[in-house]
Amino acid sequence: MRPTTFSEMIGQNHLVSEKGILFNLVKSDRLPSIIFWGPPGSGKTSLSQILARELKRSIYTLSAINSGVKDIREVFEKTSKTNLFSEKAPILFIDEIHRFSKSQQDSLLSEVEKGSVILIGATTENPSFEVISPLLSRCQVYLLKPISSNELEDLLRRAIERDPVLKQKNIELRQTRALIEFSGGDARKLLNNLEIVIGYLETAGAANGSQSLVITDEVVEAGLQQKQLRYDKDGEEHYNIISAFIKSIRGSDPNGAVYWLARMIEAGEKPEFMARRMVILASEDIGLANPNALMIAMSCLDAVHKIGWPESRIILSQAAVYLAASPKSNSTYMAINQAQQVVRETGNLPVPLHLRNAVTGLMKDLQYGKGYKYAHDFENSFTIEEFLPEEIKSSIFYRPGNNLRESEVKQRLKNLWQGHYNYE
Repeated sequence: MRPTTFSEMIGQNHLVSEKGILFNLVKSDRLPSIIFWGPPGSGKTSLSQILARELKRSIYTLSAINSGVKDIREVFEKTSKTNLFSEKAPILFIDEIHRFSKSQQDSLLSEVEKGSVILIGATTENPSFEVISPLLSRCQVYLLKPISSNELEDLLRRAIERDPVLKQKNIELRQTRALIEFSGGDARKLLNNLEIVIGYLETAGAANGSQSLVITDEVVEAGLQQKQLRYDKDGEEHYNIISAFIKSIRGSDPNGAVYWLARMIEAGEKPEFMARRMVILASEDIGLANPNALMIAMSCLDAVHKIGWPESRIILSQAAVYLAASPKSNSTYMAINQAQQVVRETGNLPVPLHLRNAVTGLMKDLQYGKGYKYAHDFENSFTIEEFLPEEIKSSIFYRPGNNLRESEVKQRLKNLWQGHYNYE
């Protein structure tokens, strides 16, 4: 079922349609070195083979999982001989290129720079983190999208109608949701699961004398021995579960947080989505009660970009438990809400003259900056001064929360401002 032309491709229309960059590269008979970045089963290998076929270039394939510098050199020796008989540089396709070490990637630079080979690398990881800068700068990066549910359903029907073996069988595709959800946007996994389910149906049919091969969600669950989790990424349950996750952390329950995190992981939720929500929560619900929470959440977001599955689940769990166990405060969240409300109500209040920079003589004549007290000129780098517009002076937006850390902040502010702001 692997496509041999752009017109047979399922998905990636932004690349292979008549307006797509790959279609136009073929049309102009030119090909730069490329990094295809996308999830498993999105068509990276297929696109590489189609490009080689359409542009009539020989293609050499390596997998970074089991290849090394020696294998790369052997390919270069072969390509140098090929180049004697062809004006077109051959393609070197490297699957899982992010698994190559720095030295292995370095060994590609010379030939790619000379143009004696066209490199096409395939990766499921962010190439900004996984591909060395000198190599990345010599390649165009094209992002492949997960195959959509509608496209996966088209692929299922195409397989049943066109595959030489499957079209000989009496297959009725009555329900597709379980097959599609279990595939996780991976076309290869979808076809593998279809094959397993058909084998299951044939075995079950042989046992009870039935020749019927009717595919339903229940049959798929039985055949794959997986229970379908109710989690539609575009529907209500998606929002229900992320809501339960956030509220468990806000409620300081690490057990609830880990359970709902597991639900999302098992349903195939993107790790970046979960990590981003924890970054928001770290400021909204923890804030200055534990400022380290934001650093932990940001580190989690950065790590899941670099690490990928399945290890990212461990990092997500660590962050979720840490945030759930942290003291809570929404004081900074409430502060910006209240300040924005005052801005909406009062409009563009003028900046007090003493807070303005006098960058011209005219501004000095107008008393810009006059009377400003430079904090570092005073003891403890502080002196009482008004920093708000006259119309709202002494207004309090930030009120420290009732927790150990902010209690210390509150006492410090009271000592400094001596009643100018009422922090009682």
